[in-house]
Amino acid sequence: MNILYYHQHFSTPQGATGTRSYEMARRLIRCNHQVTMICGSSEIGHTGLSGPFINGQRKGIVEGIHVVEFYLPYSNKDNFFKRSITFLRFAYKSIIWALKHTYDLVFATSTPLTAGIPGIVATIIRRKPFVFEVRDLWPELPKKMGVITNKWVLFAMHVLEWLSYHSAKSCIGLSPGIVKGIQKRGITSDSVTMIPNGCDLQLIGPTKIYDLHKKNFTAIFAGAHGIANGLDAVLDTAGVLQKMGRDDISLMFIGDGKLKPSLQKRAIAENLNNCVFHDPIPKTQLIQKLKQADIGLMILANVPAFYFGTSPNKFFDYIACGLPVINNYPGWLAGLINKYQCGCAVPPDDPQAFARAIVALVDHPIRLKKMGQNSRKLAESQFDRDILAKHWIKWIERTYASI
Repeated sequence: MNILYYHQHFSTPQGATGTRSYEMARRLIRCNHQVTMICGSSEIGHTGLSGPFINGQRKGIVEGIHVVEFYLPYSNKDNFFKRSITFLRFAYKSIIWALKHTYDLVFATSTPLTAGIPGIVATIIRRKPFVFEVRDLWPELPKKMGVITNKWVLFAMHVLEWLSYHSAKSCIGLSPGIVKGIQKRGITSDSVTMIPNGCDLQLIGPTKIYDLHKKNFTAIFAGAHGIANGLDAVLDTAGVLQKMGRDDISLMFIGDGKLKPSLQKRAIAENLNNCVFHDPIPKTQLIQKLKQADIGLMILANVPAFYFGTSPNKFFDYIACGLPVINNYPGWLAGLINKYQCGCAVPPDDPQAFARAIVALVDHPIRLKKMGQNSRKLAESQFDRDILAKHWIKWIERTYASI
């Protein structure tokens, strides 16, 4: 099969963002499929291409993947209008590519929701099968967060969401809530499956080494610093830890985003010396930082739509590295953490409980180590990328075979 794969934010492990599409595309190639990856440019991503852009694009082969990168710079610090224009320009260029080139199937992954537009066009005009992978429920999430309030914009996004789901021959959701959200739009259960984010165990290698005698501890957050991430909750917890006199615990932030400057200013203003901020780093380097830390922080804003409707990369990186995870919102990940004893789930908006959870782990190093080992076991047994990719590829092959 010749697969036309759309992911605006595609990146290799040399970038500082998720690598799901890179990993899945490589496995498609191992199964003797051809992949053309259409993507944009990101300040934290790395497509594997380094040559000059010619007429707004550059092309090359990256580990067997035919990568086509459009010169469309994107940053999650851009305002809503600028991001929307970038998304629409990517969709337009993607449509042109879909109309001009030869392929057997279109695969598109969100976000953004506009990623589905070239798939819709390819289905209607060229009668090509289309598989749509949904990473977040748009516009439900931005609506619940209050990020998008214009009724006409929301209406247009609802229409695009409906068209994307119903134009697709099949859909993939990354969490239980996403799958239910797709089904609520009228998609039958046999046309949608759940394949969550996974753990790149080969890339990550052996689990971290646990030091039962160390004196200083680090809880780490690795990801975007935006409205959705709710990182003020971590600063609230930092203040509680300082009042408790726990100078042996530091909170590390790795990443970037629109709210990072305000978070840094707040930390300085409140003398939160236990908060350390770092710039984004390639995933290959991030793995080493995670293995040096003691606890992974899975933080999101207290928005009920997040509880079952997300599948964050960082969680799977944490457990693959053998970190116990502290999660500050209910939902399916909190359920996993509690069931497999690989960390703690604390109530939202409760910095006292958050701080107590951190202290309870670092004060009991044997328990900390055991929970970290449980994390790695969960990664290996349920979220190994190789296992999930087999399901993912079979789903695409089955979709193509059914036309």
